[in-house]
Amino acid sequence: MLVRGCELPDDLLYDVENNIWYRANEDGSVTIGMTAVAAAMAGQLVAFTPKKVGRIVRAGKSCATVESGKWVGPARLACGGEVVETNDALVATPTIANDDPYGAGWMVRVRPEDWEGFKGQLTDGTAVGPVYEAKMDADEFEGCAA
Repeated sequence: MLVRGCELPDDLLYDVENNIWYRANEDGSVTIGMTAVAAAMAGQLVAFTPKKVGRIVRAGKSCATVESGKWVGPARLACGGEVVETNDALVATPTIANDDPYGAGWMVRVRPEDWEGFKGQLTDGTAVGPVYEAKMDADEFEGCAA
């Protein structure tokens, strides 16, 4: 799905408020990354600092810090869980998240405390368009192509 020029793949789940996507993996872990909307709003990333593997992150707390020329802030994990892997390539080259936010630009993998109970709180990729339209209006964000 494209919303104002921003790609939002249908096969992901979204925490729209925090501009984070979630992908469940076969081993029970969940891969997390920033959306194309977040990457466009932030501008070119200059640093990515994830929490260390083994760290327990509570729901609503940061699993990483993201920095661009315009913004420094947390990547908030909507569900609590243990960080089981970090994207070392993204640490070395933060702009990967700008170029490929849903592929090579993933941030961390976590083992969530209660994924089955939590995932219903996220927005399904097939229904995310109107929700993101409203968020873009609220944030006065014209879109990824702007």
